[in-house]
Amino acid sequence: MKNNIKIERARHNFTQAHLAALSQVSRQTINAMELGKYVPSTVLALRLSKIFGLPVNELFELEAEDWK
Repeated sequence: MKNNIKIERARHNFTQAHLAALSQVSRQTINAMELGKYVPSTVLALRLSKIFGLPVNELFELEAEDWK
């Protein structure tokens, strides 16, 4: 799954630590998501959506291999 977390975080001038605190996860979780190594839970995806004021599908996008 592809995501735009790093882009949105930069647009909002948030550090990984600040976004982690807002979304109630560790900074390492934010880092892993940005690197594509962690797929967030539905709850976390919805939290991030609310924090950035964007629909979930503008933050996360399925890739071809996600359909297999």
